[in-house]
Amino acid sequence: MKFHREGYASLALVIVFSAVLIWAARFFFPETTFVHYIAYVLSGVLIITILQFFRDPSIAINKGENFVLSPADGKVVVIEEVEENEYFKDKRLQVSVFMSPVNVHINRNPVAGTVKYAKYHPGLYLVAWHPKSSTENERTTIVIENKPKVEVLFRQIAGALARRIVFYVKEGDKVEQGGEMGFIKFGSRVDVFLPIGTKINVELNQVVKGGRTVLAELGA
Repeated sequence: MKFHREGYASLALVIVFSAVLIWAARFFFPETTFVHYIAYVLSGVLIITILQFFRDPSIAINKGENFVLSPADGKVVVIEEVEENEYFKDKRLQVSVFMSPVNVHINRNPVAGTVKYAKYHPGLYLVAWHPKSSTENERTTIVIENKPKVEVLFRQIAGALARRIVFYVKEGDKVEQGGEMGFIKFGSRVDVFLPIGTKINVELNQVVKGGRTVLAELGA
């Protein structure tokens, strides 16, 4: 189990805060042992929380040319036909995965191919399951065209706790299926938009794993 590079700053901040907290407890309450214990426990909980949130486990990618892999760990909260108005400007099948703070928050490419579109949008911080979060929250929109020339769009969407979305791809990049494409901090959601008629392999409320669960099959 590795620690993700996006967590270094947060871990350093928590370690400094914990050191100050423990020092203050011992300095201002030198004879009050239970205050020391509270400071130790709180510091430990904060450090463990950061370590688990930014964990980077090794996984075996479930590759397949027609597979659309889940871009993230989490739970399926939306499966519906919608109008996609930013890039396709037509009807698409939307599958959304909600990530709670206990999930791994690494985001992965659902398909292999060429990045045709990549754009960051500043925005609000509505709760990630809010219907308008897909169009009004801070978000990125990424479109990858696979070898059969099918385009898959997916969005990183910030949630109520998230304040920073990171993505590592740009237009023209060749990307591997299941490869790391970004990270969202502290609670979030990823939407995937697929051609109408795509075979969906998951159900509402199903728990999925990034890079391993096959959300859908193109051309099936």
